[in-house]
Amino acid sequence: MAEPSHFDAQIAIVGAGPIGLELAVALKRIGADYVHFDANQIGHTIAWWPRGTQFFSSPERIAIAGIPIQSTHHQHITGEEYLAYLRAVIEQYDLQIRTYEPVISLQWLDPGFMLRTQAQGRERACRARYVVLAKGDMDRPRLLGIPGEDLPHVSHYFRRTHDYFRQRLLLVGGRNSAVEAALRCWRAGAEVTISYRRAEFDVSMVKSYLLPDLKNQIEKGNIGFLPQTVPVEITPAHVVLAPVEEGEPSEERRLGKERMVHETDFVLLCTGFIQDLSLYEAAGVTLEGPDRVPRHDPDTMEMDVPGLYLAGTTAAGSQGRYTLFIENTHQHVRKVVAAITGHRDVPIGTIPARTYDLLLSEIEDN
Repeated sequence: MAEPSHFDAQIAIVGAGPIGLELAVALKRIGADYVHFDANQIGHTIAWWPRGTQFFSSPERIAIAGIPIQSTHHQHITGEEYLAYLRAVIEQYDLQIRTYEPVISLQWLDPGFMLRTQAQGRERACRARYVVLAKGDMDRPRLLGIPGEDLPHVSHYFRRTHDYFRQRLLLVGGRNSAVEAALRCWRAGAEVTISYRRAEFDVSMVKSYLLPDLKNQIEKGNIGFLPQTVPVEITPAHVVLAPVEEGEPSEERRLGKERMVHETDFVLLCTGFIQDLSLYEAAGVTLEGPDRVPRHDPDTMEMDVPGLYLAGTTAAGSQGRYTLFIENTHQHVRKVVAAITGHRDVPIGTIPARTYDLLLSEIEDN
C-alpha cells in the first residue's frame, strides 16, 4: 500500500461515530495511511441525547475495537458513559481526528477522490485514493411539513425533562424514543399527552421494559393518549389533529375530515431522522428505494463508485424502520479493511465471532 505522491492520504474516513472510530483504530493498528474528518465533535449524535438515556444494547454489543466497556453497575450504560468510553479509546490509540471540519464536497477523479472541507471559515482540499463514509444516518429531523412546525415551542429533539416541568406537553410519535420521552417527562412533572397515528404501540419498536410502564400510566390516566391521530397544524396555543382512517399499517393511510383541537404549551415531535446523502449524490452513487439506500456490495461495502466505501448505519440510507445499529455493523469495519488493505483479522466489538454471527441472525429475524 505505497502512497502515490499525488495523494494526501491513502484513505479518508468521513464520520467519527463508534463505527468510524473502530475503523480508525483498525487502520492505525496495521499502519495504514489515513485521514479522519467529522463535521462535529466525536459521537455527535449521542451527545444530543437527553441526560441519563441508556442504550438499549448491552455494553458488549456496542464496545468497539476489542476494547471492553467497564462500569461500576455492569448494566446498560448511558450516553454520557459511552462518550467517556469513546474518548478513552481515542486517547489510548492517540487517534488524530479533524473534528468540526465538515466535508462539503466529494468528487470522484478515477483514481481517487478530491474532498473539500471547511474549517475555521476556510476551505481545504484533500486527495485520497479511497474514501469510507461512516457518517451515520441521523443528520436532520424527518419533518412533517405542516404549518407551525418551526415555532419556538416546537422541537424535534428531546434534550431535557426539566424544560417541561408543570407544562402541557403534546408528544407526537409512538416508537421507542417517544415512549421513553413520555415517561421521563411525566415523571419530571409534565402533563403529557401522546398523539400516535396507529391504534396501538408496536412491541417490536419499543424497549420491552418501557411499554408495560407506558400502558399502565395510560390506563391510570396519568398520561393522555390520542390514538390514530396526526397533527396537521401547530399554533402557539394549540395543535390541530386529524384522525387516521382504519386500514393496514402504512404511511399512506388517509386522514379523516374531522379535526380535533388540543391545547398545549409545548410540542415534541418524535418523528425520526433522515440522512444527508449529498456526498453520495455528488460522487455519483446510486441511491435505491424509499430510504435511498446507497448501492453497495455487502461483501466488501464498496459502492458502485470504485474506491468509495461505507460503514455503519449509513449503509441503510434513511431508515424508515431501523435495521442497522452499532451492534450489527461492526462487521463493516472488517470488510472495508480487508477490501482496501488485504488485512482480514482486525479486532471488532468484543463478542466472539460465533456469538456475533448468532447476534446478526437474531437481529435479522426481528
